[in-house]
Amino acid sequence: MITALLVANRGEIACRIFRTCRELGISTVAVYSDADADALHVREADTAVRLPGAAPADTYLRGDLVVAAALAAGADAVHPGYGFLSENAGFAQAVLDAGLVWVGPQVKAIELMASKTRAKELMAAADVPLLAPVDPGSATAADLPLLLKAAAGGGGRGMRIVRELTALPEELTAASAEAASAFGDGEVFAEPYVERGRHVEVQVMADGQGTVWALGTRDCSLQRRHQKVIEEAPAPGLDDGLRRALHDAAVAAAQAVGYRGAGTVEFLVSAEGRPYFLEMNTRLQVEHPVTEAVFGLDLVALQLRVAEGEALPAAAPPQPTGHAVEARLYAEDPARDWQPQTGALLTLDVPDGPGVRLDTGYTGGDTVGVHYDPMLAKVIAHAPTRTEAVRLLARALERARIHGPVTNRELLVRSLRHPDFVAGHLDTGFYDRHLAALTTSAAPGDEETRRLAATAAALASAVGAGSGPGPAGLGAWRNLASQPQSRSYRCEPDGTAYEIPYRTGRSGIPAPGTGERVLAARPGAVALETGGVTRHFTVTTHGDRVYVDTATGSYTFTALPRFTDPAERTEPGSLLAPMPGTVVRLADGLAPGAVVEAGQPLIWLEAMKMEHRILAPASGTLTALHAAPGLQVEVGALLAVVQDATEAPAHQEETTP
Repeated sequence: MITALLVANRGEIACRIFRTCRELGISTVAVYSDADADALHVREADTAVRLPGAAPADTYLRGDLVVAAALAAGADAVHPGYGFLSENAGFAQAVLDAGLVWVGPQVKAIELMASKTRAKELMAAADVPLLAPVDPGSATAADLPLLLKAAAGGGGRGMRIVRELTALPEELTAASAEAASAFGDGEVFAEPYVERGRHVEVQVMADGQGTVWALGTRDCSLQRRHQKVIEEAPAPGLDDGLRRALHDAAVAAAQAVGYRGAGTVEFLVSAEGRPYFLEMNTRLQVEHPVTEAVFGLDLVALQLRVAEGEALPAAAPPQPTGHAVEARLYAEDPARDWQPQTGALLTLDVPDGPGVRLDTGYTGGDTVGVHYDPMLAKVIAHAPTRTEAVRLLARALERARIHGPVTNRELLVRSLRHPDFVAGHLDTGFYDRHLAALTTSAAPGDEETRRLAATAAALASAVGAGSGPGPAGLGAWRNLASQPQSRSYRCEPDGTAYEIPYRTGRSGIPAPGTGERVLAARPGAVALETGGVTRHFTVTTHGDRVYVDTATGSYTFTALPRFTDPAERTEPGSLLAPMPGTVVRLADGLAPGAVVEAGQPLIWLEAMKMEHRILAPASGTLTALHAAPGLQVEVGALLAVVQDATEAPAHQEETTP
C-alpha cells in the first residue's frame, strides 16, 4: 500500500497527481529546482525536497537526486508524470532498486517501446501499416520530406521537418541538441513525413494480470512545433472499422509486452484514412483529462491502484459518454513564431462552471520563467455533443482573466470557432494554413470593441486620478469644466496606438470625445453605451500595463508616455535577445569583422527547452559580438551588431529551425 508518493516532475502534472493523492489519503512529496522554489506544486505538496540548480539537466533529469530525495522524505513510491524521466528505463530501475514502488510500466516494457525498431516490429505483427525508417546518412531527394524525431521522448521535443537535403545536417544537430536538453538523450531518427495527416491516439490501461482496456480515441492534430495545442475525445469522423482497428492494434501492442499501467499508442492517419503506427508512450499523456471526462475515470487513481498490485475493476471499461475538448494555454506569442514569453503572471482566473475543468501549475502572482515549457494551464470542457463541448470551451477561454505575459488564448478561441475545426476537418497542417488569418484577421466589430476598451482604460484612469470619494465612486473632481485631455495607449502585442480624448464636466464624470455615453466609471469598471448597446469593461492596472476584460474578449494596453525615452533607441543592425535564455552556440567562425549574409543564422538561443535562431538582419559586417556559448541573457540584451554595407536601417528576425 502506497502511503507517501514523490512526483518526479513539476508544474501542472505534479499538481494534478497531488489532487488524486489527497482524495486517496496519500501524502505527497515534491521535488523542485531553484527556479521553482516558490512554484505551486511545491506549495501544494506535504513535503518538498530541493534539487540544486535550475536547468533540467541539473535537476529534474538527475534520477540519482530524485531517488535520494524520495528516500530522504520517506516516500515509498515515485510517479514520474510526463516528460523528463517518465520514459527512462534506467530511472525506473533505479527507483525499484531503492526499494520504492514505481508508478508506471515494467522496466522491460519501457525498454521495448523506447526502441522504435522493436515497437514497429510489434505493430507489424498486429498488421498495422508502418512508416519505414530512413537512414539520414543515405537519404536522397526521393525520401523527402523527412521527419526527424527524438528517440527518447515525445512532446514535440527534438522534432524537425526537413524538405531540403542541404538542410538535413543542420537540422539533425538542432534536433539532437533539443532532445538532449529535454530528455538527457540526443539520439534522433528519421522517417517519411506524411502531409496533411491526422494525429490519432488510443489510451490504454492495463493491470499486468491479463486485462487491457482501450479507452477510446483522441485526436491531437492541432499542433505547433509538433506539440499539441487542442485535443479531443473521441476523435471525430472515424468510421467504425478504423476505430476498431486502432483499438485492436493498441491492445495488441500492450499485450505483446505484458504491459502494466497507463500508456498511449499513437498513430498517423493519412488523408485517405490509412493508419500508420508512430510510437507508444509508456506514461500518462498531457491530454489524459479528455479521456477521463468521457469515461468518468481518474487515470492517476487507476495508475496507483495497479502499482499497488490490484487488478482493474472490471474486464471491460465503462461506456463513454459525451465529448471532451482540451486546450493548452501557453505563455507564447503565436503571431511571432510562437515565441515563448516570461514574466509575472498577475492574474489567472478561468470561470468555473458545469463541464469545465482547469489543470494548472500556476496561480496569479507566480512568475513564468525561462527554464521550462511555457504551458500555463489546460482548460477542458465536457458536454453531451462535440458542438456543445467546443462552444463551452471557447466561451470559458473567452471569459478568462489572464494578465501578464502574452498568451495564445485568443488563438485558441479563434481555432475552436474556425469553420474547419467546427466541421471536424482536422490535420497536422491546420496552423500551417490558417495561422496568419487566425493571428491577424480581426473578427467583425473587433476593432470597434478594442477602441472602446481603450476608451474604458482612459476613463478608468481619469477617475482613478481623483483624490477621494465622489458621486457613484467617481472620485473628487473640481466642480468646474475642465480643459480637454487625452490619454494614449498601445495595444499589445500588435502595437496599434490609440489616443483617447475626454473632458470632465461639472458632474465630475469624464466624457469621451468620441461620443459614447458613460453609464458608470470607476477605477476598476466602466460601462459605455454606443448605438443603443451597453458594454461593460473590467479594468485592471499594473504599472504602465492596463488589462481590459470584456464579455467577448480581453485586451492589453501599454500606457504611452508623452515623450520617447532616448534610452530605448538602439544602434541600427543590433541583434537583441527576443527572450531570456542561454546562448548555446554560434555560427562557425563568427567573430567581429566577419562578413555575413542576410538571413544567415548567427546565434542559437535556448529558452524553455526550445532552440531559437538569431538571424543576420542584412548582409554586411559583424562589428560587435557580445554573445558566447553558455552566456545567460535577459530579453532585449544586445547580442551582436551587423553593419549593413549601405547603412540602411536594419531589422531583426527570429525563427525556429
